[in-house]
Amino acid sequence: MTLNGHDAHVPARTIQENEVETAVFLAILVAGFMHAGWNALIKVGLDRFSSLLLIVLVQMALSLILLPFFAFPVMASWPWILASAIIHTAYKLSLISAYEHGDLSQVYPLARGSAPLIVALASVPLLGESLPPSKMLAIASIGLGVCLMSLRGGVNGRMPAKAFGLALVTAGCTASYTLVDGVGARLSESASGFILVTTLIDGVFTCAYSLAKRGPKAFIKVVPAWRSGVIAGTMSLASYWIAIWAFTKAPIALVAALRETSVLMALLIAVIFLKERTGPSRIAAASLITGGVVLMRL
Repeated sequence: MTLNGHDAHVPARTIQENEVETAVFLAILVAGFMHAGWNALIKVGLDRFSSLLLIVLVQMALSLILLPFFAFPVMASWPWILASAIIHTAYKLSLISAYEHGDLSQVYPLARGSAPLIVALASVPLLGESLPPSKMLAIASIGLGVCLMSLRGGVNGRMPAKAFGLALVTAGCTASYTLVDGVGARLSESASGFILVTTLIDGVFTCAYSLAKRGPKAFIKVVPAWRSGVIAGTMSLASYWIAIWAFTKAPIALVAALRETSVLMALLIAVIFLKERTGPSRIAAASLITGGVVLMRL
């Protein structure tokens, strides 16, 4: 006997939880694709610092437009909002510094791939989130797969020690803002308000740093690339907006790991659309990531 297409003996609560879990799973995969997409789109002829500033300006503009339509985050979440904005700014600056000493193909996967492992280890004692062995194995598989991509020889051959250290600092920032955003979003009573306010404050910090470092010309330089910036900035804000929402619906460690499927998406875009070559190490890395995603759903 069935009820609404489901087994009548399955509790309605379990069915609802499964539906929410599926929605979160699919939403994060879409977010991963958008994250990979804006990274591909941002090749607009600007240096990395200017590209980052352009995305920040677009995100700030969108946040100002959208914020009146969503509930404002409650006061209990404001310390987390401020902490998140500071850590996000530190993340951007450390990532740019890492790129100055190492190749994108090496720095980015290491910076992103090791973060879910840190989040998984930290979320148990700090947040009391317990995960079954299969989920922990899935997180490890995705994280190791992403890190494996950084072992691929870049333009400069072996990854320089300074780039390696800065990539790990960046990973620490990623893990930190993931945990802070997860807690803050849950306390805010408005995940949308949380991400929009955080984006604005983070943007103010980033713009202040840009003004101090490069002066007004930093902002003038990005104007010719505004079209690509609008698309990339929109996709970037949307992808993390989905992640913030997911933090309120599922364990933070699982969401953090699934977000890193963006690296796999980026590889697929590079191979299929940009006709870039791939090798055995990247195929092995992609297999680990795919295996981790499958384990998530078992």
